[in-house]
Amino acid sequence: MSQVIIRSRNVAQALFPFLTKCKTEKIFLVCDSAFPFLKLSKEFEKCPVPYVIFNQFTPNPLYEDVCNGVDLFRKQGCDTIVAIGGGSTMDVAKCIKLFSTMDPTQNYLKQALKENHIPLIAIPTTSGTGSESTRFAVIYYQSAKQSISSPAAIPQMAILDAGVLDTLPIYQKKCTMMDALCQAIESWWSVNSTEESRTLSRQAVRMILDAMDGYLANRPEENEAVLKASNLAGQAINITQTTAAHAMSYKLTSLFGLPHGRAVAVCLPYVWQYMLEHPEHCVDARGQAYLLETLADVSREIGCSNLKDAPRRMANLYAALFQTETPENFRTEELDLLVASVNPVRLKNNPVALSSEAIRSLYTCILHAGISSSNRAF
Repeated sequence: MSQVIIRSRNVAQALFPFLTKCKTEKIFLVCDSAFPFLKLSKEFEKCPVPYVIFNQFTPNPLYEDVCNGVDLFRKQGCDTIVAIGGGSTMDVAKCIKLFSTMDPTQNYLKQALKENHIPLIAIPTTSGTGSESTRFAVIYYQSAKQSISSPAAIPQMAILDAGVLDTLPIYQKKCTMMDALCQAIESWWSVNSTEESRTLSRQAVRMILDAMDGYLANRPEENEAVLKASNLAGQAINITQTTAAHAMSYKLTSLFGLPHGRAVAVCLPYVWQYMLEHPEHCVDARGQAYLLETLADVSREIGCSNLKDAPRRMANLYAALFQTETPENFRTEELDLLVASVNPVRLKNNPVALSSEAIRSLYTCILHAGISSSNRAF
């Protein structure tokens, strides 16, 4: 499916004609609690089409939340979905689109995902997930993470309005920016990488690092650059999926309350270091030489002429961004939970094989070094 991507600081000007083109009669607006405080909410007051708001879902969306959204979508007779928010909002909107044409008497997660013709327009309010351009969604069913993937989940249109970042809290800006940076890096070295995905990854990494200082200083031009880079990273992982750093991050979030982007960023240097130390475990069909060449390319892009310096560079960046201390005491049972939580499917995308023992060692290093300042081990 060809997606329309529009960069505009006037969402109404981009969105309303599209609604007319789609012959929309009633919008299902999926948004989070921040929506009333965005200028977008004022623009929606002038929407030529009636809309119903759905915002009853948690930051880590539950299957039941999505079911409630599907029920309301049907009951209100909506025919188009508009998602305004961060990654969780996008996940909920995608699942409502996918589930809304399924049998409501059966568990949606057990039914086949099929294409449907319900328009989905995505307007991200953070610069991290790139979810507005991916086929992926994550929800939780009976406390277990459910990864959903379907081309039908890709929004028909994504509107990138950098103005939404002007009021984004600095901590959230840091976390989401690091998510985008890690996505781009992981996509670059993924076993599924292609020439197209590597080009997207390289552009995203370069743009984020070049714009980082201005973005954190909340300058409009750099806000726009990081938002675009986040979208490019999203396009890249839509091709490749993510790898071990993402796979290891999810339980850190649920167990210690670490925001997703920060959890990924604390894992990535350790995964990177392990791959450099164990190229003999390469599982990429293109071979060890290709792997080391790729890691060298990524290292140069982040400013390291020596590829062995790259993990330390990322760890130092993490430490510079996140100074708040996090409890560092952990129990053996927590380590066991972390190791057992890693999704083996995500590990198949990693260019170097990771055994359970290796994952345990990596988590031990992360927790002993402290998730607030991961550069101690480098």
